[in-house]
Amino acid sequence: MRALLIFAALLGLACVGFGAFGAHGVSDPKAQEWLRTGALYGFVHVLAVFAAERYGSPVPPALFLAGVVVFSGSLFAMGFGAPRWFGAITPIGGLSFMAGWAALAWAVARRQA
Repeated sequence: MRALLIFAALLGLACVGFGAFGAHGVSDPKAQEWLRTGALYGFVHVLAVFAAERYGSPVPPALFLAGVVVFSGSLFAMGFGAPRWFGAITPIGGLSFMAGWAALAWAVARRQA
């Protein structure tokens, strides 16, 4: 779990950096939107990793982190000039986010009070 938390912290750092670059370093409105969206979703799910850690299952944090890498990563890539078809993998990251939330609900439901 420690490695997941370290990875989450580094992704949080990246999300702040990419979000700041989107706000100040690019002029294309579509690139700004991609960078902003990737940073927002990424940062929210990085925080979710730290919240989910207390339930003991590594599954929700791993799914959240996979989602950040795929969802946010594909948007960041397009914001830096990757071809638009690259966005076809973005929904896979979204599904990973959703699976992470479902796994977290399951972990909370199974936990004894």
